[in-house]
Amino acid sequence: MRFYKFFISIFLIFTMCFYITTPVFSEETTYVWSPNNNSLNDSTNDNSSQVKETNSEVDESNSLSLESGSAILIEQTTGQVLYSHNAHEQLRPASVTKVMSILLIMEALDSNKISLTDSVPCSENAASMGGSQIWLDPRETLTVDEMLKAICVNSANDCVVAMSEFIAGSEEAFVQLMNDKAKELGMNDTCFKNCHGLDEDGHVTSAYDISLMSRELLNNHPSVTNYTTIWTDTLRNRKI
Repeated sequence: MRFYKFFISIFLIFTMCFYITTPVFSEETTYVWSPNNNSLNDSTNDNSSQVKETNSEVDESNSLSLESGSAILIEQTTGQVLYSHNAHEQLRPASVTKVMSILLIMEALDSNKISLTDSVPCSENAASMGGSQIWLDPRETLTVDEMLKAICVNSANDCVVAMSEFIAGSEEAFVQLMNDKAKELGMNDTCFKNCHGLDEDGHVTSAYDISLMSRELLNNHPSVTNYTTIWTDTLRNRKI
């Protein structure tokens, strides 16, 4: 999915802004702008995932005309919200779901629960995912490094399910870990039903919550950019 590749390479590098598009536009919008950047630059670094909302008055002269039903702009280091538009509206996250999946994979790596050279098998369940994938075969294995590359570059549903089973024993157990992590981060608008993002009733999140997990990922697991900055690569002698 080329859109996902573009999104993950841009958003996860800069972590400045997230938009969820929808044909419905609400009138409830809050615009928060700092008159200069000094207050942000002088702030003490805070690597927690907390995003700091503010009640600053709306500055209509700086309003944005976005073709988006929900949006948020944050400063990565401090977590200060600079712009917010329906940021808590629950919408379907699609492949952005994988941000949480990648976060849990990076946690497992950084805690030495798994390593990049570990071999990950592909189950029948993983191979049957459909959607964006690299067509894993149940008889093959890839390393964690290769799986991460396929997930970040190609948004591979089959690979993220294989990784979920490798880490937690089953996709269902991994999804529970995703929801536990969401609760820990204060993602109150979020309920994960799967680890890949294919549409499922009740599988929702918000722009605000995505800013929380994205900031957590970048601030605490910066090595993820070794994968999210890849535009294209070769895997199994095929271009991804």
